[in-house]
Formats: sequence, C-alpha cells, structure tokens
Amino acid sequence: MLTEEKVLEILNPIEDPFLHKSLKETNGIIEIKLKEEKNHVSVKIALAKIGTSEQIQVQSTIVNSLKEAGAETVGLRFTQLDESTISKFRPTGEETEEKGLLSPNNKTTFIAIASGKGGVGKSTVSVNLAVSLARLGKKVGLIDADIYGFSVPDMMGIVNRPVVRGEKIIPVDRFGVKVISMAFFVEENTPVIWRGPMLGKMLNSFFTEVEWGDLDYLLLDLPPGTGDVALDVHQMLPSCKEIIVTTPHPTAAFVAARAGAMALRTNHEVLGVIENMSYFESSVTGEKEYVFGKGGGEKLAEELQVPLLGQIPLQQPDWNDDDFAPSVYDIKHKIGKIYFNLAEKVADLTNKE
Repeated sequence: MLTEEKVLEILNPIEDPFLHKSLKETNGIIEIKLKEEKNHVSVKIALAKIGTSEQIQVQSTIVNSLKEAGAETVGLRFTQLDESTISKFRPTGEETEEKGLLSPNNKTTFIAIASGKGGVGKSTVSVNLAVSLARLGKKVGLIDADIYGFSVPDMMGIVNRPVVRGEKIIPVDRFGVKVISMAFFVEENTPVIWRGPMLGKMLNSFFTEVEWGDLDYLLLDLPPGTGDVALDVHQMLPSCKEIIVTTPHPTAAFVAARAGAMALRTNHEVLGVIENMSYFESSVTGEKEYVFGKGGGEKLAEELQVPLLGQIPLQQPDWNDDDFAPSVYDIKHKIGKIYFNLAEKVADLTNKE
C-alpha cells in the first residue's frame, strides 16, 4: 500500500513543463488522498498553465508512475498556480502578462449549462440566458460545446460562418452574443465521429484560437450527462460555475443530480437549478397544466443545496420572418421576461451588476 510519503517522493521531482521547475519547488502538489481499501490515490496538482497538451503529458507521467508504484486507480485534478508563484519562476524573456481565456489574469466568468439527460431544453436555456445577459449590457460569449449534438447556430438563426483573421477565428455575433460551434466546421447534418482526445483538442481550440476579446461571461452549452467533454471542461476551467437544467419530472431531476454531483466533486460552484417545461398555461383560460409532473426542480435544488433560479413554462417564441431565430424569445415575450429576470439573478450571484 502506498503511503503519502511515497507519493510525495514520486511526485516531487516531476517538472512543471512551463516553469521548468519541480513540483516540489513550485509547491505544485496541492492535495494527496489515499483510500486503503481500494488502493486508490487521488492527487491535485497546480501548474502554470492548464488545458494544454503539456498538461496531458504531465497527467500521463503521474498516473503511470503511481500505478507502477502499486496504485490500482489514480484520481487526478489540475488547478492553476497563483500568479505570484508563476512570476517568481517564469523563464527570463517570457511575457510578464499572459493573455487569453485560460490565463490566470483573465477576468471572464465561465458558466457551464449542464443536464443529466438530453431533451430537457438545456440548449434553449443556454441561448436565451446568453441573449438576456447581453440585453443587460454584458459582454457575452457562447460556446456550443455539445460537439455531437450542436444546435445553437440553428436555434439562434445564424446563417453566417466565422472568418479567420491572422491566426485567430472571429466568432459570429448574434443578438450581441459571440458564438462558436462545431456546426461551423462540418458540412450540414454530417455526423461527428470522434473519440475523446479529439473532442478535448477541439474544445481547447475554442478557448485558445478564437478572438473573443474582453468578455464578462462565457457560457458553455455542455453535452448532456457526464462524458468526455464535461470532464475536459472541468479540467480546463477550474473556476467554472454551473447551472443545472431539469424538467419537473422526478426521473429527470434524479438523473440531473449526477451532473450536479460531478460539478461539486470537481470544486465547481453550482449557481442553481433551472426547471424547464414546468407547466403549460392556457391562453384561453389561464389555467396551468403540469404536463411533465411537478416538483423535480425543487427536489434537485434541495438535494444540491442551491437555489431554484427559475421555472420556465412551455411556449414557443414568436417567430419573425425578417429576423428568424426559432428559439430566441423577444424581451417583451412572457418567457423572454422570465429569462431576463434569470440573467439579473446570475449577474447578482456572480457579483457583476
């Protein structure tokens, strides 16, 4: 059985690939946890840069070294070194201030919109929350990170494609939101048949190769569940916040709890729960019909110990043939007002008033 001292002995000499100093020198070994009954080792490592190919190499070195020493399974999380440590060890001649969304100096608030299963309206929530934040005067970007089931461009009525300027991709601006999606890089209705590592590289490109400019918020429409892309987001963005979307049905809420639990276990803050398709309100009688049941959102929020941010009823947007966007609600629409109130709550929770 491995001891904490033995794990330290293995990890201490491993170098931070950007600072060329050992983890011992940078104090990059943040946490070590051992589970004797399962012979499991869990470690948290701080590097100067995360979400890079170099991080993947360090990850492979650590996992292989610990398994060779006797660990049956290895859990590994990465976080960013503090700026004072990076400045202390930064190689001579390197820029003193790094730029980009993944740099420690970046002030953008990342919000991932997650769900436990498909079909709950997660992308609709992502699109309308992004548009509503822009209506509040915020600088907003939206990554359609549902790489297999991308739908954001169609939902927002986007017909243009990004252009390349120099070495950067310029995202498409729609309703004041800068948008990037896998849909822009494949032929129409062509399936994406990729393995996990390729998905991670594409997601990293969305962060590093797109000219986002200064953003207050970057929203990520995640694939449903807790698969490869969600895991990549959790590793690349250690300070990402999350909103969990569910329907009122108890089973949907039960499944959504997995996505919330994953966020909490990776130290991501869950801002709250949004219950979509909460009820149908008759335009004739005003009576509410709870066609998908009741209580799922409240139950999920209670389980995750977060607020229920809002309940969104069933009703389609009013379509405008001149400015067609099939899933975006006008600010005067009843549901558009609900989304605007949600945006105000998110701005308040993230201290960006």
